[in-house]
Amino acid sequence: MLKKVIQVKPNSDFTVHIYFTDGKIKLYDMKPFLNKGVFVQISDADNFLNKCTVMNGTLAWDLSGKFDPTNCIDIDPETVYLNGLDVALDPLEQESA
Repeated sequence: MLKKVIQVKPNSDFTVHIYFTDGKIKLYDMKPFLNKGVFVQISDADNFLNKCTVMNGTLAWDLSGKFDPTNCIDIDPETVYLNGLDVALDPLEQESA
């Protein structure tokens, strides 16, 4: 079954909490990619944190600021789902507690 991302929460340590439609939350570490190819564009903390969003049903960075699905960096949701670490406690719930 195709995995779909419904929410993301970028973190200052260049990780992202990713929420899937099946209720799973994954933590995906982007640090190993930030000095490679297109990902260099989000290696700045401001871009990483402020352009991170959900586009095309997956984790993405909106480079243009116009939510143009053809002008973003996105990662296949299956890749994120399979390679992300399982998260037991919802970080958004912890923030509000």
